[in-house]
Amino acid sequence: MDEKIKPWGDERVEGLLSALRERKLTVGTAESCTAGMISARIADIPGSSDVLLGGIVSYSNGIKMKLLGVSEKTLREHGAVSEECAREMADGARDALGCDIAVSVTGIAGPGGGTPDKPVGTVCFGISTADGARTKTERFGEAGGRNAVRTLTVAAALGMIEDEIKNRG
Repeated sequence: MDEKIKPWGDERVEGLLSALRERKLTVGTAESCTAGMISARIADIPGSSDVLLGGIVSYSNGIKMKLLGVSEKTLREHGAVSEECAREMADGARDALGCDIAVSVTGIAGPGGGTPDKPVGTVCFGISTADGARTKTERFGEAGGRNAVRTLTVAAALGMIEDEIKNRG
């Protein structure tokens, strides 16, 4: 796990929103294991509606396919908790929401559901822009329980948005 991943305070989220505004960028989410927590964390800040276009909570594979365009083949061959699925979720959210940047998360928050290959705390992330998509996987371990895994997932997803903005210069 990246040791820099820590819960975000309001000041840091406000800074992220300011950076999005300055660059005239909008954001959206596709969330499985966090069930809307990323969008909620952004929306905690007054005035966030000028950059946050929306989010899609896609716990079920059926919703991932229907609303986000995740392919049945991806789910069959790689599973819902995979970078391939996270990429398709992010691309699908960007298309569905019409935002500039879409971030996605799919993982195993626990306490059950883990396997030897994908233990509890495994989370796959995707971020999609007009320039393409990129993915990563974090293994948060038990991280103090389900809520801690979900909170760290929110922080890592916000960090991906922050990195995307910094990379744009």
